[in-house]
Amino acid sequence: MQTEDFADLYEVEDKLWWFVGMREISAALLGDLLPPNVENVLDIGCGTGLNLKWLERYAQADSISGLDVEKTALDFCRRRRENFLAQASATDLPFADETFDLVTSFDVLVQIPGERADEKAIAEMFRVLKPRGMAFVRAAAYQWMRSDHDKALNSQRRYTLSELSGKLEKAGFTILRKTYANTLPFPLAVVRRLILKPVGLSEKGSDVKPLPPSLEWLNRTLTRALLAEASFLRRPRVSLPFGLSAVCVARKG
Repeated sequence: MQTEDFADLYEVEDKLWWFVGMREISAALLGDLLPPNVENVLDIGCGTGLNLKWLERYAQADSISGLDVEKTALDFCRRRRENFLAQASATDLPFADETFDLVTSFDVLVQIPGERADEKAIAEMFRVLKPRGMAFVRAAAYQWMRSDHDKALNSQRRYTLSELSGKLEKAGFTILRKTYANTLPFPLAVVRRLILKPVGLSEKGSDVKPLPPSLEWLNRTLTRALLAEASFLRRPRVSLPFGLSAVCVARKG
């Protein structure tokens, strides 16, 4: 990601439909799976830091740490008055074994360069989690959905749900919940990324940017769509058959 991408992310993360809706979907999937005594939380690839604020629903602010490889991202986190930060790679976490009760990874595995780097990052998550600790992992779905957005963000890979859950299981995790998400907007994304963009009828570059005022109605509509998904996913053991995101909740041991 470039500096301007982080600036756009910082500006829209609290109001753009994708982020608002996916936070609610994340809460729905975690549901009652987390124990009541969450003491230490790590967000790997914390970006501009709004998810660190969001994670305060599960733990005290001073027990939530953020990690990102990019100094620019951490500078934006500090604007949000986040101070428990580390600059490092997800493949080499600067923490002792069995430190955290919860580790989150929101669309980070897709970004890490290098062959099997995602598997190294998953192994590191497993290492720093306490026994019975939880991992929440979300990643962009379907390699065939790769688009100009991925190129702009230098994304390295996308996953099917079975690929993502398989990598977690290979590292030793037990999968507690898995599903696709961002399902209702999926047809719109297919049209926009695979049909309109290649012929120049849609804006190029990253999709993470402020919407013009004329499209605020679309932001509200898509937000409602993801809130509906979150409501559906609050029911235990249900899942969605396809979507823009693949999501797994996993436990160490």
